[in-house]
Amino acid sequence: MDIRRMLFQRNEENLRAMELFARLLQSDAPLFSSQEVLAFAEDTRLPQQDAFLTLLSAACGLETDRIPFHKTLEKEYLRPALNGLRTEDFLRNDYLSRIRFPEAKQGDWEFTHLTCAPYQLFPCGESRLTAQGRVIPGIGYFTEEWAYPAVLEGGREWMAVKPNEIFTMAEPLRSAHGSVAAFGLGLGYFALAASIKENVSSVTVVERDKHAISLFSKLLLPQFPHPEKIRIIQEDAFAFAEKRLTPSAYDFAFFDLWHDVSDGLPQYLKLRKITSPLIECSYWIEDEMLLFLRGLFIDDLQNDAGKLDALLPKDDGQLEDALSLPGLRGLAPKIQIDQLL
Repeated sequence: MDIRRMLFQRNEENLRAMELFARLLQSDAPLFSSQEVLAFAEDTRLPQQDAFLTLLSAACGLETDRIPFHKTLEKEYLRPALNGLRTEDFLRNDYLSRIRFPEAKQGDWEFTHLTCAPYQLFPCGESRLTAQGRVIPGIGYFTEEWAYPAVLEGGREWMAVKPNEIFTMAEPLRSAHGSVAAFGLGLGYFALAASIKENVSSVTVVERDKHAISLFSKLLLPQFPHPEKIRIIQEDAFAFAEKRLTPSAYDFAFFDLWHDVSDGLPQYLKLRKITSPLIECSYWIEDEMLLFLRGLFIDDLQNDAGKLDALLPKDDGQLEDALSLPGLRGLAPKIQIDQLL
């Protein structure tokens, strides 16, 4: 099979899998209760996770014994995507174990707790690209109720300390060093975790909303182990990055300004154009955005759209490298926003 045909075929498969995951994640309530999962596991003598997977497959209308592609969806996508998590593993997290999180409100901002029910599915970590070209998301669930701290803006969840945020910030936190600039305050999760690292000398947080800053400074920052390392600047992130994020001032920068790929991709592409290559930068859910871009590139290539595909190499032998995560990371600064329309 030639490279283009393989890319087009796998992209179509990925799209159908993403539709399945979107259906599973769209509900605010679990599809099955704990009692239903446990009863099915007992009746079928399946391990609990296998019983849950079987129930999910049926709920999605997958006929794995009759339709080969449905079997592929379950085996190659749904099964590797699911992650059963234990609440006790997260209670040991530095932020969750140190911070007494209050209920408070100021302006449009509110500190509160939200609840995740047993077997309720949620995004959990970034998607990954397999050697076969499949895009596998991370989907998590707990088997018991889980309450987590969250900050809402105008009633909309802006940031929460839950598995997805913990997992997706792990790599940026490992990389943080020296004088760190963090764009977006949220609940200060990144600021706390970076500030307790011995190789981090300071954390400058750039946040534009005064109410978010006020709530954090009054209620959370005094509980941090090293508040003296943290400085908060009220300013627009893009203006600061363009004018004040210099190699003489900062060693590492982390950007977390978006809810998800839908609002994050244009901001990410803009930042890739204005941030200095001399500063090590990390962007929240960057791989997720690059994989979304990968799908757009392949769509343009298949439809001969002449937009994004114009950035790809003409030699088919180089396509796989160009559409790998490192390749896409290199292409990102060259993409114009209007090419996405």
